[in-house]
Amino acid sequence: MRSFDQFLALLSEVPDPRRAEGKIYKLPYVLLFSILAVVTGGNSFRSIQTFIKVHRRRLNAAFGLRWQRAPAHTAIRYILQGLDPQAVEQVFRRHAAGLCDAATDPARRSIALDGKTLRRSFDNFNDRKAAQLLHAFDVEAGLVLAHVDIEEKSNEIPAAQQLLGELQVANCIVTLDAMHCQKNFRGCRTGARPPDRSTEGQSANSASKCPSRMRFAPARQQQHHRHIRARPARNQDR
Repeated sequence: MRSFDQFLALLSEVPDPRRAEGKIYKLPYVLLFSILAVVTGGNSFRSIQTFIKVHRRRLNAAFGLRWQRAPAHTAIRYILQGLDPQAVEQVFRRHAAGLCDAATDPARRSIALDGKTLRRSFDNFNDRKAAQLLHAFDVEAGLVLAHVDIEEKSNEIPAAQQLLGELQVANCIVTLDAMHCQKNFRGCRTGARPPDRSTEGQSANSASKCPSRMRFAPARQQQHHRHIRARPARNQDR
């Protein structure tokens, strides 16, 4: 099937965690069929095996394969869990960039950054919370361009700065949640990512450590705005 040729070529760049003796099923097709199984509603390794088993003849005819049977769910689990997450992420970013360049006008690109919690990713036995991801979504093309993990003891702010640094977002409209409207970063330096201390106060001399583009209103003006208090409503019954 020629429509998947480019995608299969990218998937072939993912390092195979198996030994040479265990490569009965080619890795790009295992990954592609796993993706197709998930898209059709599969949510487990057994469901991926069932998808390949049911559609094995069609998949062989469409992709020129000679699979006699579907791989076992344990083999699929071993393959997918042994992959390098960074290598897979880079492949999907390149694939999304290619689709986005063909479907979106560069002058009208709008990218939305938002965090999501992966369902059923928590582990009560090992006292692990649900995994959180921050993804970049191209609104015009309807594509997820990239995503990064949010550390368990952190939040979306440092993850968003990392993602914006890795993507080419020049001349694009980027939208984020209100929590990213932070003016001050303690200990900010040029070329370094500020630590996750957005809710803490800032010393008077910390602004001098930040680049000029990160400086804002003088301290006196900020102090003036902080001392504004809402006046109580007048009693109308008097």
